[in-house]
Parts: sequence; structure tokens; C-alpha cells
Amino acid sequence: MIKKHEYTTFIKQKAKELGFDFCGISKATFLEEEAPRLEQWLNQQMHGKMSYMANHFDKRLDPRLLVPDAKSVISLLYNYYPKKVILHTDETLKISKYAYGTDYHFVIKDKLKDFFSHIQASIGEVHGRVFVDSAPVMDKAWAAKSGIGWIGKHSNLLNREMGSFFFVAEIILDLELEYDAPTKDYCGTCTRCIDACPTDAIVSPYVVDGSKCISYLTIELKEEIPSDYKGKFENWIFGCDICQDVCPWNKFSKPHQESQFEPNEELSKMTKNGWKDITEEVFRNIFKKSAVQRTKLMGLKRNINFATEQN
Repeated sequence: MIKKHEYTTFIKQKAKELGFDFCGISKATFLEEEAPRLEQWLNQQMHGKMSYMANHFDKRLDPRLLVPDAKSVISLLYNYYPKKVILHTDETLKISKYAYGTDYHFVIKDKLKDFFSHIQASIGEVHGRVFVDSAPVMDKAWAAKSGIGWIGKHSNLLNREMGSFFFVAEIILDLELEYDAPTKDYCGTCTRCIDACPTDAIVSPYVVDGSKCISYLTIELKEEIPSDYKGKFENWIFGCDICQDVCPWNKFSKPHQESQFEPNEELSKMTKNGWKDITEEVFRNIFKKSAVQRTKLMGLKRNINFATEQN
């Protein structure tokens, strides 16, 4: 018991040292409550063309299938709220705040590997894996189980002290630790996120039809954007922050301290015409290491055309 307490204290302290804002730990077990919800969501085709969401159904719900003999899921939050919100006026086109700087997969994966090395060096032979939005792990469900937030009506994780502009990551270990309890849901009667969504993607509280979400349409969808959404993009060309921007909990957002998330200076100078005329060279310069690379220039141009044709 003493060892368990020591290990847990060490892990939470190390998370803080490495710049993670919150760290919660839950027991690695089958996600019973999430299983029927996930099944229904998939059966209703709310994952759109994201066929990978239907893969590895069992692994998605049981971390012990990802890490043999897993005992604990460490959930971590890493802030990305920018010092200055750019591209959020009607005069320009908008990209989601999380994509301003270097792709979070690289930044956080490096931190997680460093974290895991510290655990092995200090505790001994521990087996596990690190995850940041890169494998069939229900990260928000685990974060909620560990008490570092609750899942809001827009299906994003919310934290009372920092809102929702953060990345969620996990380390799954075969090490028994002390487990945290879930927190309450503090959304109350608020429906601002539901009311504000221009494509009606939040079909009911806590249920998002991914196939209608602007983030999905501008990033995940690789084909032509359905014409039903013409005039509904509100100038978003990569991702969308509307449901987070209107959330009252985000008044607690504080600027991140991660230099790699700082945007390229040229990004804040982009005008609507600049976006329309964007060249391969400008794209490569501004988004060299950004998550925007996922759409490639061709995909971004498709989004720009679709968002501006409505005006």
C-alpha cells in the first residue's frame, strides 16, 4: 500500500514537472457504460466516413487488450489556449486554435515518452504504452473516470479550472496505483453549445453526429463537401471552435506555456484574399509542422472555396 501511494505521488508530481495541467488515474477495466453508447453511435453512422472508428471495437473499450495485464490508465491534460486568438473575425477565414502551432501529436508524444522513461527509471520494470489521439482509446471517457473533467453536452471534456482548450493524453500501465473518483457534470441546464452549432451536429445533449460537424467536414472528409452545408461554415476552413467558444466554462481558459504551440507570424497576417490565393510555398511556410498538413493544400483550398462561395 505504501509503494502504491509513493508511485502515485511520484507520477502526479512528474506530470506537473513536465507541464501537464492535470493528471488523474483510473483502474484499467472494461468501459461498461460506454459500450452500448458507442455501438449505437456507430450503428447510426454518426462516424461518417471515419471507418477507423468502427475498427477495434473491443480494444476501444478495454485497455487490457492494448497493454497486457494493464492495471492503470493515467489521464493527462495539456493546455493549448493561445496567448492571442487570431483569425477570429468576420474579415478573415478561421482555423481551430489547436492547429496554430506545431502538431500536438509530436509535441505531446515526446513528453509522454519522456514521462514513461522517468516512470521506468524511478519505479523499475513497468510495461505500458503512451497515447495521444493515436490509437483506439476513448480518451475523454478515461479522463472523466479519473476525475479531471466531465464530458460536456458538446462531447468535449470540460474542466472547471481551465475549460476545454486542452489535449487529452494517456499512459496505460501494468502497475497498480491509487485511483481517483469521477467528478460531477457541471453543464446544468446550459445549451449554448447546442444552440450555437451552425450545422446542428449536436443532435441531443452529449451526442454529436460527427458526420455533420464542421471539424469532420473540413478535416476528416476527403471528398466533396455536401452542398447542404453551404452558407453554414461561418468562415471555418480547418476545424471549428464554435461549441467551445460559446461555453461559459472557457472564461477560465488561460494562455498555454508551450513555445511549440506559438503560430507562425505570417498566420496572423492572412486576409480572406490571402487565403484564396494561397500557394504551395506559403502553405509549406506557415504550416510546416502544423496539424493543418493533414488536409494538404488541395484539401485546404477545397475548404476555402466552400467557405467563401457562400458569401
